[in-house]
Amino acid sequence: MPPREVRVGLIGFGTIGTGVVKLLQRRRATIDARLGAPLRLVRIADIDTTRDRGVRLPKGMLVGDAAEVYAADDVDVVIELMGGYEPARRFVMAAIAAGKSVVTANKALLAVHGREILRAAAARRVDVGLEASVGGGIPIVRALRDGLVADRVRGVYGIVNGTCNHILSTMTRDGGQFADALAEAQARGLAEADPSFDIDGTDSAHKLVILAALAFGAELRLRDVFTEGIRGIEQMDVLYARELGCVIKLLAIATCDGARVAARVHPALVPATHVLAGVGGAFNAIYLDGEDLGSSMYYGLGAGMMPTATAIVADLVEVARNRLAGAAARVPPFGFAAIRHLPLVPMGELRTAYYLRIMARDRPGVLGDIAGILGRHAISIGTVIQKGRSAATVVPVVIRTHEARERDVQAALKAIRRMKAVKGAPVCLRIH
Repeated sequence: MPPREVRVGLIGFGTIGTGVVKLLQRRRATIDARLGAPLRLVRIADIDTTRDRGVRLPKGMLVGDAAEVYAADDVDVVIELMGGYEPARRFVMAAIAAGKSVVTANKALLAVHGREILRAAAARRVDVGLEASVGGGIPIVRALRDGLVADRVRGVYGIVNGTCNHILSTMTRDGGQFADALAEAQARGLAEADPSFDIDGTDSAHKLVILAALAFGAELRLRDVFTEGIRGIEQMDVLYARELGCVIKLLAIATCDGARVAARVHPALVPATHVLAGVGGAFNAIYLDGEDLGSSMYYGLGAGMMPTATAIVADLVEVARNRLAGAAARVPPFGFAAIRHLPLVPMGELRTAYYLRIMARDRPGVLGDIAGILGRHAISIGTVIQKGRSAATVVPVVIRTHEARERDVQAALKAIRRMKAVKGAPVCLRIH
């Protein structure tokens, strides 16, 4: 008797969905050999049923109604690649209610509605595969969920948004301004027409919520994660960072001491000697600090058709294996039997070094006044860079502080901004 096949339905036939179909067609023999049974794509749903995606499909496979996938009796596993919150949440919940396992790359959905989805999946004893939701093709979910179960992960430091990393890498390499680097990324298809989701840090924050659950078993609320994007980065900041021996990266950072979690997304100066500093272009890298393993880093393309498709198909094969073995829900999606709520460390308690750029008139006593304000807020100066001499126009005053407390730095900057000789809001970047 031939082995029972596992039948798959796909919702969302965009770029990533097309990559999944191509991979399932191209690697069919290999996938079936690894699974030990036929893995068959039987139905695809998308609102656009006429566009040529460059793949051949059997007649009738592509439909316009998602219910023909998530409610179909001949579908065992549903892949959700729509993105966004709704109707993706409704479709995923309906698939789970129908007893189907789900594979998704939807980080926004998991970050905001993950608790609801995982509870429903546990109740129905079905799997939720989420490898592609963080890091594209990097197997970071499996590393945290399975490979590091004997370790206590203390920190996760990630470059998890390829669009922002490409923009900052371009500014560092070519010397252009932010707007120029963004336009170049859009022309290459690496940034959306409306790039807000990426450049404002929201995408990275979604991924950090998932990483915190995987690393610490901690449930974070997206609205509680401090999030700052890269819109305010100027070429002069890139150049001054270089002068200080650093590069600027958008980082997603989470740490846990066992009792509280600290979580933040923001641009940071990274020393050029750190392994994260060399991660360029659209690549992602996630750096882990384990109590027993020590440091490890996971690196690769964080987005794109085929890298993301490889992660989705890997999840698909794992889910199919569990289904064939009658062992669905054997491993919780985040690797912890229960995700717990831990208090979040207030951002004001952060202690780190800071890069400050203050645009001020070049007049006697201005630097002394700035230093006095910093001193009154318990902020010690490590390095000062001041170039240009012009009483008529403003010049940058760049300060690298020693380690200080976030709330003290913000209070000092508020006072500095009120100085008559200071023009505009000071730039404040944390140093990782």
